[in-house]
Amino acid sequence: MAGSANATVLSNPLAAKDPPMIPRAKRVIFLFMQGGPSQVDTFDLKPELQKRSGEKMKFFYPRTGLHEEMTLYGSPWEHKRYGETGHAISDLFPHIGKHVDDLCFLHGMQTEGVAHGPSTLFMHTGATNLIRPSMGSWVMYGLGTENANLPGFISIGPSSANGGPRNFGNAFLPADFQGTAIGRAGLPAKKATIEHLTNSNLSYAEQRKQLEFLQKLNRTQITQNQAEADTNLEAVINSFELAHRMQSAAPDVMDLESESKATQELYGIDEKHTEDFGRQCLTARRLAESGVRYIQVNYSDNGSNPRWDQHSNLPKHAHHAAATDKPVAGLLADLKARGLLEDTIVWWGGEFGRTPFSQGKDGRDHNPRGFTVWLAGGGFKPGMRHGATDEFGNEAIAGKVHMHDLHATILHQLGLNHEQLTYQYAGRDFRLTDVHGNVVHEVIS
Repeated sequence: MAGSANATVLSNPLAAKDPPMIPRAKRVIFLFMQGGPSQVDTFDLKPELQKRSGEKMKFFYPRTGLHEEMTLYGSPWEHKRYGETGHAISDLFPHIGKHVDDLCFLHGMQTEGVAHGPSTLFMHTGATNLIRPSMGSWVMYGLGTENANLPGFISIGPSSANGGPRNFGNAFLPADFQGTAIGRAGLPAKKATIEHLTNSNLSYAEQRKQLEFLQKLNRTQITQNQAEADTNLEAVINSFELAHRMQSAAPDVMDLESESKATQELYGIDEKHTEDFGRQCLTARRLAESGVRYIQVNYSDNGSNPRWDQHSNLPKHAHHAAATDKPVAGLLADLKARGLLEDTIVWWGGEFGRTPFSQGKDGRDHNPRGFTVWLAGGGFKPGMRHGATDEFGNEAIAGKVHMHDLHATILHQLGLNHEQLTYQYAGRDFRLTDVHGNVVHEVIS
């Protein structure tokens, strides 16, 4: 068919591209902790908060935009110091704590939006309420894919809430850069697959013959309408070819049972509480190893109350930490052992943090003004703590990193200039960071 006189040869928009700058990383694994983990209960120990827990003080309250009297709420968990750096890590994360010397903490994070929907969209797309391309789509647009037999952008277990498909959507970028979902929130990871990957009704040869005929019709349509070139139709043609190739490549990548027992135990797949997220993390490693550029690993659900969203019953953070701590630590150890951590960025975080004062009896509200995320690999300084919140952990006061800055910095590590990675749509140039964003050079090794 490729040599047919009736076939139109289309350039492959997903072909691997050399970035304009020397890259420190080739791919990203984003571990999305939906709902907003509390920074003061995880990685940002505040002794003054512990000491004065129960006292009333006035704080700026993002919900109302007013200064209101609130009650300080010390963390229910002890913190221990780990590694050569001696960073304090909550007892919620004993496994991640063992990797503290490989992590780069950003303690002065700030973002837009105070509700889950806008902040989650902002984290993924750089906009709170507009339909913009997901970061994974921008990365694909800028770099293409390393493996022509797999999607370059995959979202594992995405939620239908708080942005839903827009969190891995291409928006106005060509449809080739749309993310591919594996499973969905609420579906056990063991059952998560790439949908319609197999055809039980036709043999492989029959499918190839059918596809060739269909592609011939599609290419004829493009040839006859060159003046009205439809990028969506071109994307359909490319996606059909990719889907056909994936029938051979994807099943092997998705086969976790081919991993050794020791590797499965490393991710906690042999334990009930960690099996689900362990499978997601191990799948992410296999995808990264196979050349997938951008992988979202979602710890989320489809309910109205995202998992880390403890407006009451803060002790439930322990449940979520127990489900994710060992799998994440296993991912870090596995990537490092395979030499993949050097050129893979691992990004852990939620859409915002939580308040150091109580909401109700034993909860914390949303806090976009000061929270923590961490990065590993990909040329980020290991064992570093950048930025700080105030003595109670309420607001960033030093080393402030806006979400636009984080996006710009991750793109920089991939060899992409966030100011030059643009796409013209509706008469103007758009980019992931809009008209904002600064690369945080202090965290780059």
